[in-house]
Amino acid sequence: MRSRSFLLKIADIFSLFVVIALSAQPRSLAAEQPSDIPAWLRAHVGEGEGQIAQPVLQRARALYLRKLREGAVKNLCYFAMDATRPSVLSDGKLGHRFYVICESDRSFRAIWAGHGGGRDLQGVADFANGRRCAKNFSNAMDSDLTAGGAYVTGEMKTSFKGYYRVSVKQDAVLIRSFIQFYGEGETANARQRKIGGHAAVLLRGVCLLKDPASPHANQDGYVPFGKLVDYSGGRSDGCTSWSPSDVRQIIAMVRDDPTTLYIYPDAADVNAVARAVAAGRSLSRAQLYWNASCLKEIRSPKFWPKETLNPILVQYKKDHPAPPQRPTPICKGR
Repeated sequence: MRSRSFLLKIADIFSLFVVIALSAQPRSLAAEQPSDIPAWLRAHVGEGEGQIAQPVLQRARALYLRKLREGAVKNLCYFAMDATRPSVLSDGKLGHRFYVICESDRSFRAIWAGHGGGRDLQGVADFANGRRCAKNFSNAMDSDLTAGGAYVTGEMKTSFKGYYRVSVKQDAVLIRSFIQFYGEGETANARQRKIGGHAAVLLRGVCLLKDPASPHANQDGYVPFGKLVDYSGGRSDGCTSWSPSDVRQIIAMVRDDPTTLYIYPDAADVNAVARAVAAGRSLSRAQLYWNASCLKEIRSPKFWPKETLNPILVQYKKDHPAPPQRPTPICKGR
């Protein structure tokens, strides 16, 4: 059995490199056929929970093969995300819409990921997203929205966030890693926007706790202390957020070994679906894709291009300056 498994793995790797070689021929990414996808992977294609929609997989795979040819990545795995799917299912469970695909060992895993929450600029523009489904998308600075398209994972920054209470007599430290994404085309400003991936955890109600023995203490001997909040199932500021239980695997896979991430939908997809909905056309007949459950909820999606939204955000910031930052209070009752 072991020798047979080894031969299967070698066959899969050989097949993958054959596809890479064939894909070096000039052709449109949209021209990739489902038959190009290995049979074991096609078994995961679909629109049910835990499955990946065909256009999402085809684009994610095409991006990965292209970046392999270019020498931009060598990782044996790649990522995809379907931001048209619900973040939370009707039964309250987290929706699985981020995909980790490793063709060399026939591995496919679907996990949760958050979408950008957007903002409601009272009386000016409302591009806020609900918790369950994303309606608005953008690549504008400070929009807090997801921008679909092609990305490559980049450098990783790990930072100390503070301490939090885990029991009556014990505190724990929150150290969170951030994986920078690099985009192209509509997503080329990903670094400028500080778009990347991290765990969906933060500290709320932070105060300064006296702890001079801590290696993280400031010059006065204080450390940040707050309440740990896990916002899995919630929204992000435009970054891709994962459940704490899934972050370790993601970090281990891309640390010093970049890979690709394709987030669906891109601007053209959003605009095409919006036009089809406005015209009353069937998405399937128009060969377009959007998760049916979320489309019913949002009615129609909207892409806010940075050329349109950036000036609005800049003017809004001028008209509504942030209040002076208050110093972090000293913890009481500790």
